[in-house]
Amino acid sequence: MTTRSYDTMINPPIEELLDKVDSKFSLVTLAARRARQINSYFNQLGDGLGHMVPPQVSSVARKPLSIAFEEISVDKIQRVEHVHPADAHPSDVAATEPADATA
Repeated sequence: MTTRSYDTMINPPIEELLDKVDSKFSLVTLAARRARQINSYFNQLGDGLGHMVPPQVSSVARKPLSIAFEEISVDKIQRVEHVHPADAHPSDVAATEPADATA
């Protein structure tokens, strides 16, 4: 079977990146969030704070979004679902709390 090659402006190709996530929206939000983190890392380099995660790939790209796409492509960055207690339904929270044994 032959593989189809796409002539795109970005590397890695969008088609390859979409295989790593479940939707285009997930790809956009994941890449944008990581690009903001990378940008913050580069901005705080001279301050000596060291609390931001550096880029996880060696890249010739200068733009944080391109670096974020490369990280997603090589599975260094993955999307994780977070459930916030404030967003949960009260019956769901009560079901996860341990029962009081003294009652």
